Amino acid sequence: MKFDAVILGSGLGGLECGFILSKCGMNVCVLEKNAALGGCLQSFRRGKDEFDTGFHYVGALGKGQILEKIFSHLGLMDLPWHQLDTDGFDQVFFKDKSYLQANGYERFADQLSASFPRCRERLKSYSSFLEKVGKGIAKPILEDKEGFYTFNSLFEQSAYKYLSDTLRNKLLTDIVSASSLKLELCSESLPLYTFAQINSSFIQSAWKLKGRGSLIADTLAEGIRKMGGTVLSRAEVVSLEEKDGRICGATILHNGSSEKIEGNLFVSGLSPQLTLELLKDSPNIRPIFRRRINSLEQTCGFFTVNLKLKEGRIPYLNRNIYYYSPETDSVWDIALNTEKKPVCGILISQQVPQSGSFATQMDILTPMSFSEVSRWKDTIPNHRGEEYRAFKAKKAEECIALAQNCFPNLSDAVEACYTSTPLTYLNYTGAVKGTAYGIRKDFKDPTRTLLTPKTPFQNLFFTGQNLNLHGILGVSLTSLLTCSEILGKETVVPFLE
Repeated sequence: MKFDAVILGSGLGGLECGFILSKCGMNVCVLEKNAALGGCLQSFRRGKDEFDTGFHYVGALGKGQILEKIFSHLGLMDLPWHQLDTDGFDQVFFKDKSYLQANGYERFADQLSASFPRCRERLKSYSSFLEKVGKGIAKPILEDKEGFYTFNSLFEQSAYKYLSDTLRNKLLTDIVSASSLKLELCSESLPLYTFAQINSSFIQSAWKLKGRGSLIADTLAEGIRKMGGTVLSRAEVVSLEEKDGRICGATILHNGSSEKIEGNLFVSGLSPQLTLELLKDSPNIRPIFRRRINSLEQTCGFFTVNLKLKEGRIPYLNRNIYYYSPETDSVWDIALNTEKKPVCGILISQQVPQSGSFATQMDILTPMSFSEVSRWKDTIPNHRGEEYRAFKAKKAEECIALAQNCFPNLSDAVEACYTSTPLTYLNYTGAVKGTAYGIRKDFKDPTRTLLTPKTPFQNLFFTGQNLNLHGILGVSLTSLLTCSEILGKETVVPFLE
């Protein structure tokens, strides 16, 4: 079989690229190793219940906002989107006090100013900066040949230093950072642009799906098929073949049989490291490039507790909660070296109920270093042993104990509890070391840690969270950037206007 474009991996980046290329008239084939499509968008079923793996909420989906523009062209705005409370889409508990974060740049600053009246002007300056970043988010694709390097000055600045210098209040710095478990807070490396782009989008508006994140993946896959494309699950790419400096085919294992898929161009939504493993003996990949890619550090992973709740026990709150234990010194510390300390910070997210005012499910997430589970890395799911189960049970108890500070009757309301670690994500999404946010970007070395879609092959392109930006919005922008390299900038401009 031969196609115009072959997509490796059905994560959000791969599916979006497949949809865009299909829409532009290409015959596309998407190849997915696992049974379920979607990468971190996939859900899993336990009995009659279905739980999300990595999708919880998105920002900038309001009318005329950047993600709404992109999703409209991808056929995703007809999904059952549900807007979170505009007066407090996020609630932060830190040092035994509660802080609501509101939508709208001015309202965001005004609401926090009530708790920090002496910092009002500094908060206005901070929110104005986020607004500027938000308004210019499409500029790198629309105007600059080098993609997101338009914002190189912000990629070269420390997020932590900017916040410290601008707000000049340690507690306030922690509060505006505390809802950032949707990225890895690392004062030694996190670029300012990464922090600002993500937080800016959620301050614009915040949304959940009244359903599973897999709806996004299924809708994109259905769209590709309707446009004549092919989407194959249980199709593991085991090698890529090359000829005259181009990739000419992929050997796959599909339902137990070996097949060859030929293509004119290839887009890899896999990590760059895994992509290079498919080209182990390639003379076209210089050793220095391979060493660079393989030396890149990964961001932390997540430990996740998925709870099925008894009916009528826990009221649904139309916001997400970030809770930190009172002894937490700084929210910027909790994602690093997690093996050396108990759980001290969590994100609590409830599924939007299909009916009524009580929650039926709750997800609790906390950062987890891969080193915590590396001793079980050579085991397979559901056969990791009693020690692993005991380890997860202890972590779950710690997470639920913290969550009970917000929901005092939570333990009695739990009907069933399921857990996952970075090993789970490694096995089911292919994320290197179970990373939650891809390659760790470093403001001290942006030229090494920021990747472009281009590869050493003329017709092989990268996409996904490992390039420039992560998250639903970040990956969507990166998908447009990848497609602009293939089709030309003019083909993706309508997605942004």
